[in-house]
Amino acid sequence: MSSPTFSPLYRQIKELLLDGLRGGEWRPGEVIPSEIELAGRFKVSQGTVRKAIDELAAENLLLRRQGKGTFVATHGEPRVRFRFLRLAPDADEPLAPERQLLEFRRARCGAELARLLELKAADAVVVLKRLLVFAGDPVVLEEVWLPGNLFKGLTAQAITEHQGALYNLFETQFGTRMVRAREKLKAVSADAASAERLKVSEGHALLEVERLSFTYGDRPVEWRRGLYKTDRFHYRSELG
Repeated sequence: MSSPTFSPLYRQIKELLLDGLRGGEWRPGEVIPSEIELAGRFKVSQGTVRKAIDELAAENLLLRRQGKGTFVATHGEPRVRFRFLRLAPDADEPLAPERQLLEFRRARCGAELARLLELKAADAVVVLKRLLVFAGDPVVLEEVWLPGNLFKGLTAQAITEHQGALYNLFETQFGTRMVRAREKLKAVSADAASAERLKVSEGHALLEVERLSFTYGDRPVEWRRGLYKTDRFHYRSELG
């Protein structure tokens, strides 16, 4: 007979706060109630609430602003904006990418994509391909697949006109926030099509990054495949 799993009180409060985030009670960029207000609401100590908020802040779901309160983190924030774009220039000089949309269409997903995104085979998906260009140099060629039911109003015009990260558009216009991702990295050779887009010779060494992104509740909401040119860039990762 298994014993019941014990969850510390602050973890229970953390789950209640996550329920509020998942349900849209507090949207990206909005301030959440103060620790004192939340302590009264959940009938716990302020310290318990603070510990729960500390964990959510460490996971980049909440953001503390000195003297202003605690806000729901957004991909528009400088400290969060490049959390999922791990490519950095070797010269260690920050560069803002120019985003060029190459293709936008709606399609039906195949069996493997349906498995990854927890959809049914032949469900509607949104597909887009784009280039990330740094200082005139095309560095990333990527394709993005999204569940059609979550992004019904997404258009090529909206993507082209949006200033900033794609994830910021997803959270502000569609209420879908990427909170974590799982990636696979592999060395590959450029085929004819990718070589032309990235302005390299066919067979040039590239880094392939496959990413499955999740929203609250570990729900998969994006599959992305990127081909990275690493002649002057590197892929950074922090461990521990």
